[in-house]
Amino acid sequence: MNMVVAGGRTKADFLIANLLEKHHRVVVINDDDEFCKYLAYTHNLPVVCGDPCKKSVMDDAQIGDFDVLIALKPDDADNFEICQMAKKRYHIKKTVCVVSNPKNVEIFKELGINTVISATYEVAHMIAEATTLDSFRKTLELKEDQIILTELEVNESYPICSRQIKELDIPENVIISCIIRENHMIVPNGSTRLQEKDKLLVISSKLRQQEMIRQFSGGNE
Repeated sequence: MNMVVAGGRTKADFLIANLLEKHHRVVVINDDDEFCKYLAYTHNLPVVCGDPCKKSVMDDAQIGDFDVLIALKPDDADNFEICQMAKKRYHIKKTVCVVSNPKNVEIFKELGINTVISATYEVAHMIAEATTLDSFRKTLELKEDQIILTELEVNESYPICSRQIKELDIPENVIISCIIRENHMIVPNGSTRLQEKDKLLVISSKLRQQEMIRQFSGGNE
């Protein structure tokens, strides 16, 4: 698919790497000059440096009729504006808006944004619970989008233990979004090596959850 990633830093870097691994065509729009240079060098892809809230910058990106735009700026209103412009001016088929304020999820959906994700809220909720959980996994279903957020603790016997993420045969529609290691949160990339007792927060489609658990655990659970 043809995809646009607008704004963001660490989240954008991780997302771009994941999309490229799955052979999507990605165009990046970002207003941080140094980060643009880093992304272009690291991922070898087209990067438009400028504010994605500006029509002139979006025009330069040549994204008309792309399949998906993902807005990752820190300001919810900016992300909403970017998504609205993407649909109305550039006829992008689907828009994904990341918000900081969970109250904006339903509001933005009612105003026409296809998918609205309050990732910070959901991940923070899982991290808070992870400090008191000894169980193998805890699952939170986000019913609106049929997305599953699964907590999985790496056991020494699992085939994923001591391997880099880029070495794993990860099913389609599965993303390791966060690692909790000794009460520290790590945003992983392809070179991140998984360790025993790491707690993984894995985002997947509902249909892929059990397949993911079998592959990651080697069928030991």
